[in-house]
Amino acid sequence: MPTKPKGRKTSSVRSTANTSKTPAKDPGGEVVFYRSPDGMVRLEVPLAQETVWLTQQQMAALFQRERSVITKHINNVFKEGELDLKATCAKFAQVQSEGGRTVKRDVDHFNLDVVISVGYRVKSKRGTQFRIWATQVLRDHLLKGYSVNQRRLAELQQTVRLVATMAERRDLSGDEATALLQVVGEYSRALDLLDDYDHQRVPALKAGNKARYTLTYEEAVGIVERLREKFGDSTLFGREKDNSLHSSLNAISQTFGGQDLYPTLEAKAAHLLYFLVKNHPFVDGNKRIGAALFLWYLERNGVLTTTSGERLISDATLVAMTLMIAESRSEEKEVLVRIVMHLLHQEGHA
Repeated sequence: MPTKPKGRKTSSVRSTANTSKTPAKDPGGEVVFYRSPDGMVRLEVPLAQETVWLTQQQMAALFQRERSVITKHINNVFKEGELDLKATCAKFAQVQSEGGRTVKRDVDHFNLDVVISVGYRVKSKRGTQFRIWATQVLRDHLLKGYSVNQRRLAELQQTVRLVATMAERRDLSGDEATALLQVVGEYSRALDLLDDYDHQRVPALKAGNKARYTLTYEEAVGIVERLREKFGDSTLFGREKDNSLHSSLNAISQTFGGQDLYPTLEAKAAHLLYFLVKNHPFVDGNKRIGAALFLWYLERNGVLTTTSGERLISDATLVAMTLMIAESRSEEKEVLVRIVMHLLHQEGHA
């Protein structure tokens, strides 16, 4: 029986002369448009598993042959052992109109190897044209994937360098060093997960959670007051030195063009931690207050614990991330925010 792929990723494909792009019909897919040089044939082509896919009906339109002829040639391709059915056929969902109603059905699609083989058998020049187009699309797709992987490697190298810099600047305890290594390990696994998703080895990650709660300045000040009672060893603890606390809280809720600048809960929380630690809104206690308000924000949004009841981010990991932010340079902001977002975006987190 044909196998069903695990999903199709959403990304862009650089246009060629006969190519246009469209968002996929479903959240997990990518579709490119093929147009023959003479403009007589237009096809909506799924791109998945590093190849392109056509239905029997699409091949009939491409090669200008009856569908029964295409079906016969496809059967012969597999019957003669030229190609393996399981490796070259997959089911993709298609929306069809039947009897005045719209239905969604799984339809057999065949990859580029089958299309080329059928093209040779029907002796159609259009087969060559389609092969040239598809080869260019796939080349562009693979090059884009290579550049993305290079960027991820650079991000991971930057993370490791941040940890090494911290180790040089501070006399770390064994627990602190372990926590830092845990951050690198968890971020590395997050990058591996994204790579798996790009190559369709795991289901798609959720886009992110919607923040239901907004941390106000008045509430934050109240929390700082309670922290001062606990960490009252310094009269400077929690004393605001300027309006940085107010501006940091406003920053995570700001909008542009009617849309949230940080659209997900994960993005808001990560920026909140970064701003509170890095902007130094207090004379003393910035790291402790920043971490506490970060946890409070997660708790009030109902995501501090996972669905299994465990803390989303362990105390050791939070300490490590807070120290990394405090010791970082301004140009390292984006990678640090991205690390926190990945750590928050755990599997099993509702």
